[in-house]
This record gives sequence, C-alpha cells and structure tokens, in this order.
Amino acid sequence: MNRLLKKTVLASLLFSCFLAASTNAFAQTKLYPNEFPLRDVTLLDGPFKHARDLNIQVLLKYDVDRLLAGYRKEAGLSAKAKSYVNWDGLDGHVGGHYLSALAINYAATGNAECKKRMDYMIAELKACQDANTAKNSDWGKGYVGAVPNSKAIWSTFQKGDFAAFRAAWVPWYNVHKMYAGLRDAWLYTGNEQAKTMFLKFCDWAISVTASLSEAQMQSMLDTEQGGMNEVLADAYQMTHDKKYLTAAERFSHKMLLDPMSQRKDNLDNKHANTQVPKAIGFQRIGELSNDAAYLQAGKFFWETVTTNRTLAFGGNSRREFFPSVASCIDFVNDVEGPESCNSYNMLKLTEDLFRLHPSANYADYYERTMYNHILSTQHPDHGGYVYFTPARPRHYRVYSAPNEGMWCCVGSGMENHGKYSQFIYTHQHDSLFVNLFVASVLNWKEKGLKIKQETNFPNEEKTKLTVTAGNTRFKLMIRYPYWVADGALKITVNGKAVAYTAHPSSYVAVERTWKQGDVVAVELPMHNSVVQLPNVPNYIAFMHGPIVLAAKTGTNDLTGLVAGDSRWGHIAGGKKMPLNEAPVIIEDDESTLADKIVPVTGKPMTFSLSGIKMANKIDAVLEPFYKIHDARYEMYWMRLSDSQYRSFADSLAQVEQQKLALQKRTVDFVAPGEQQPEADHFIQKENSNTGNNQDEFWRDARDGGYFSYRLSTNKESNLSLLIRYWGNERGPRNFDIYIDDVKLTSENLSGKWNSNKFQNVEYPIPDAAVAGKDFVRVKFVPQQKNMTASVYYIRLLRK
Repeated sequence: MNRLLKKTVLASLLFSCFLAASTNAFAQTKLYPNEFPLRDVTLLDGPFKHARDLNIQVLLKYDVDRLLAGYRKEAGLSAKAKSYVNWDGLDGHVGGHYLSALAINYAATGNAECKKRMDYMIAELKACQDANTAKNSDWGKGYVGAVPNSKAIWSTFQKGDFAAFRAAWVPWYNVHKMYAGLRDAWLYTGNEQAKTMFLKFCDWAISVTASLSEAQMQSMLDTEQGGMNEVLADAYQMTHDKKYLTAAERFSHKMLLDPMSQRKDNLDNKHANTQVPKAIGFQRIGELSNDAAYLQAGKFFWETVTTNRTLAFGGNSRREFFPSVASCIDFVNDVEGPESCNSYNMLKLTEDLFRLHPSANYADYYERTMYNHILSTQHPDHGGYVYFTPARPRHYRVYSAPNEGMWCCVGSGMENHGKYSQFIYTHQHDSLFVNLFVASVLNWKEKGLKIKQETNFPNEEKTKLTVTAGNTRFKLMIRYPYWVADGALKITVNGKAVAYTAHPSSYVAVERTWKQGDVVAVELPMHNSVVQLPNVPNYIAFMHGPIVLAAKTGTNDLTGLVAGDSRWGHIAGGKKMPLNEAPVIIEDDESTLADKIVPVTGKPMTFSLSGIKMANKIDAVLEPFYKIHDARYEMYWMRLSDSQYRSFADSLAQVEQQKLALQKRTVDFVAPGEQQPEADHFIQKENSNTGNNQDEFWRDARDGGYFSYRLSTNKESNLSLLIRYWGNERGPRNFDIYIDDVKLTSENLSGKWNSNKFQNVEYPIPDAAVAGKDFVRVKFVPQQKNMTASVYYIRLLRK
C-alpha cells in the first residue's frame, strides 16, 4: 500500500470514528429531510467509487490561493497568488463550486485534505467579508464576491443604475456560486461559520436590491443569475425568517414563472442553464410556502424538459440554448451539444421534486442522466471535465486540465462526482426507497439498521440487498425501472418470491420486520430499445436498459483533446466529419432494429452491428457511451428506409460539401445574440437589442448606438467578412461597418431584397486593415436616425 493510500485509509477510519461520536454535527437533513447524509452511504468498488476517488485527486491539484485571489482583490486585501483566467470576467465562480466540492467530498469520504482546504477557504473568505463590511459600508456589508469591478457595479446597481451591471458578465450568476459554496459547507459538514457568512451574504443581497422596484427586479433577472431564488429559499428554511422567502420570490423571474405555472412551454431559443436554476428555485419556494403556482412551475419545467427536450443520454440544449422543434436538427449539425451544467442542475431539480412526490419516473430520469451524461463527463484516467457532449455523428469531446480552462462545467464537474451516493437511498416516514442499483452500504442510524447492496450493474442484471445489522419494521421500496418489461421484475426475500401488482416505472413495497441476515435478491432483465432524437425521427440511438450504447469511430484529428486556457478550448474544434459519409442504417421497419444488435460473447454490455444493413458501414461494436473516451463516436445514427436513402444521399452530400467548404475558409466567427459566443468575442455595445427570427438569433443597434466583437485573424491576410442578414428588413437600415476604427463599407438594406429568406453578403477586407494584427474589432454603427441590419452571423473568411 503506497503512502498516499495509507494516509487516505487512516483519515477515513478516524473520520468514521468521529462521525459515530457526533451524529448531530451535520446539517444535510435540515434542508433535505428525505436524504441520508453522505457520510451514511458508503460506495463500494465500481465505476462511481472510481470516479469519486479520482475526482478528489484532481481537486487537490488546484491552487486554493489562486481560486481565492479575486475575492481578496475585490475586498482590498493583498494578493497571495495570481488569479486564474476564469473566463476573463467571471473571476471567482469556480471558487464557489470548489468550496462545495470540498464539503461534499469530505462528507462522503472523510478526506482530511478536503477538510483542511475547506476550513482555510472559509477563514480567508471571512476575512474578505469582514474587509468588505469595513471598507465598503455603503454597498458591501456582508458581501463576499469576486466579481471584477465589484465596487463600481454594486454601488451603482443599488441605486437603480444598471450600466456597470449590464457591462459585466453575469454578476449574480458569479456570486451565486459562493452562496452555494457557503451553504454547502454548512449543509454537508455542519460548519457554523459558513452558515453565519452565508446568511450575512443573503442579507447583503436583500440590502443591495432593497430600493429596486418590481419592474427593475424583473429587468435585472433578464441577465443570468444562477440559482439566487433557491439559496434565498434555503436561508428561509434555515432561519424561518420571512424576509428570505420574500427575497426569494423577488428573485424569481416571472418571464418563466408565469407560463410554467400555467403549463405553457416558452423555452424555445432561451439559454438553457439560465432557466434550470430558476426552476429549482421555483420548486424550493413552492415546497416551503406551499404556493401552487411555484410548485406547478417547477414540476412542469421538469416535465417538459425531460419529455420534449432531452436526448437519450439525459442532456439537453445545443449551443447552450433550447432549440425549437424546427431547430433540433442542430444537434446533428453542430458540435456544441448538451452542456454538463444543465444536467447537474436537472438532477438537483429531480431530487427536489422527488422529495415531495417520490415517483419512479424521477428516479428513472436520474439514473439515465447519472450513468450516461454525468459519469461520461469525467475522463477515467486523468479526471478532466467535459463541457459540451456533441451528438453530431463522428465527433468527440474535449477535457479540462487542472488549473486551466476554468469553465462553468469545470465548477459543476468538481461537485458531480462526489454526490453519487446522495440519491441511491432515500427515506420517507417508515419507507426506505432503493432508487439506484449501485454497490454501496447504507447506515440508517435512526433505525439502527445497515444494508449492503452488492451489484455489478449494468454488467449484470441483478442486485442483492443484505441486512447486515438491525432489527426493525419498515417498507422497503424497490424501484421497478421503466426499462424492465411488465412482469419481468423478480424479487425474492430469503429465497421466497415476492408477489406484486406494480408495473414498470413504479416501486414495489416489501413490508416486514427486517433482521440481520435477511437477503433481498432483485433480477433486472434488460432489453434493447431504440430512441429517436427529439423532433428528428430519422436519427436514432440504441439503449440497453438505461444505458446508451455508442460506437468508437476513430481517433483522427482530436484537436484540443485536453484543453488549455484558450477562450474556446471547451469546444471540440477538430474537423467535422461529413454527415453524408457517416454510417446510415437502412431499414424500412425501425421497430425491428433493437433485436438486430446482438451481444458479443464474453464482453458484457457489448453488442455487434453485424445484423444491421448499413451504408458507409464501420467496423465497430456498440458499448456504453460512458466508457468511450479519447475517440470520435457515433451515438445517434441516421436511419432511412431503402427508398429514402436512394433519394437522400446525393442531396445530403451536396449540402455537406458546401458546409465543410465554408468551415475550411472560416478563421473566426461569432453568433450575435447568443450569450456565450458574444462573451467569448468580448462584445461591446450601446443602444443595442437582440431577438430571434426563424430560430436564429440576431443583434442590431439603433440611432446613437453600436455593437462590436473582437475576432481572431490567426495572423492571416487576404480575408473577407461574411455577414448573414434577413432578406426582408423593415425600417431605415443604413449603417456602417468598421474594422477597428477604419470604415470597411456602408450598407443600406432598406428594401434591398424583399425576400423572406436569409442572405449572406461577403465584404473583402483590405490587407492593410489586418496586417500584423492578431485580432480585429468588427463594429456596426447605424447612420443618423437609422438602425443597423439585424445581424445573424459574422464570419472572418479566407478569400
């Protein structure tokens, strides 16, 4: 046994002894009464324990003082280390996630270094909070944030002047991460100092928004704010002080709350991970106030996202936005697939909804997303985190490296892999719910009961639960998953069959007086299924039980596989493989496909494609998607009938050729109106608006305003500027386009085309305008009493 392992084992033993003597030191059940504290559920060997333990190793490679640097800077304290790049403008957001991750992993494992770092962070953050209170008494009492330029932003914001606030990158989203970090330090480890600091920080949020009208609050909430309504609701549950519930309601965005409470889906073209935390807050407010509108809003949001907007592996969104029905083909065309943060937050919402209504459909979704998305977003060797998971055929994912690429999904990734034991078991009244089939040991202290779950699922289709200590009566609620056929579930207790009347996606209740030595055996026969891509029925994915199956398709051109600190390193920027050259399943009857993939002898969860007729056939097998790394993959497969394939192949080839030719010419591009691309290209704007038309975003500027972006030239010349316009603009559309401060051209689109389709216009750029420059700023300025065009896409092209 190596030294590090010996130390870890010793620390865990000491931690277990400490917990046995101090069962009331932790607060997790004070907010989530149906959950068992993480310390009471021990993971046994398997993929989730491996992921958690590897994640702790990765966490301990980060420099805590660098994570705290922005907090000290904004509090006016001397630097101890250089701040991380942190997506220039979001300094501090990963620090909040990191504090949560330390608390979660200490609670789950007793890792002494996680505890040491957590305590150090809280002490440093207290110094920052005290300094803000002393030095910035006019706006900063209780503040503990690292938002760059905090003083200018919040001192004017509290007076109703949003200019500095809107010029910054999502300030509330940024500070929310530290709210969650402080709450979690108390929630998972019982740290009272963190609780005190959290409540003071909540008081600051109330104070800094006190003079804002309801209209100003709603306007403020148009900017991504993380889960501010959730943490304020948590403060109410912690204190029973009504001011926090009132604040949580003021931080609830009616743009989403009102339609969701009326069961109306208005999510098309909205930034996905801006909305999910709002829904978590709606649910929490409804849970604590019993307000029907809030309860309905949280519940319906979950229902419509999981039913209508979720891919086979549990993720949602493309290019960070919820697409419309017509735009779902973007999942195939684009490489910026579902974002890990979305699933992180959807699982949080799922746990909350299950707490009020322990329905198996919540647990079914949780299992599918935990295995196929969350587990797959960690590299199994070096532990790097994934941002986007492309669904595009034959593309790939990229991974973060410690101390580089401080993306939002790095922050949520730090937390994800420490929480695998959180939802395996829950309890309500006299019932114990077995929600997930994960090898683990439960110590139900209130009942004096211990249960060991032994399973190699999904490699084996069964699990076994053994009572290893205790003697007490309760209902054991065993999930009957949706993926087991009706009547196929088999349960025995001490060898005797259990009769039941339940159906798939429900729970089977087994009530008796349980005693040490009782054994419950559960058989979970899985079968194959085919799942269509939402709103794109000719693209399908294969599943075996809850597990998404995919095929490796090569390792060529994995550009940026382990990303550095580059602005766009989280995007897998290697060559897009032509869709017309991807495998195409040719089958008239889709219902027969599930039975045509056959198990490979001696290789669990591995299936042959040999029985399927396929154009562009590949030599590959299907295996669990979560096991595929460092490779291109095929998760979604085009499926056409024989006649469809003959007519479709030629036209697809032509379209793909045009797309790939444009990609090859592209040096840099930006999608105006989309939050992340605009931030990545350092948008500057004044008197500028955004909107959506034909499922594409646009930006314009009005008289006296402008908007501009910084684009990379890659040190090239002989370039041109391609702008995408709508062909039927209304109103006076005379405007100028600048490269840096030099006018490139004047344009007048008023009545130019009178055509209801998009128009791409290419403007040559003089070499003198780009010579010797790494970047240029492309600026759009309306002429007097005019507007710019609605600009949909901007590309810097090689001529």
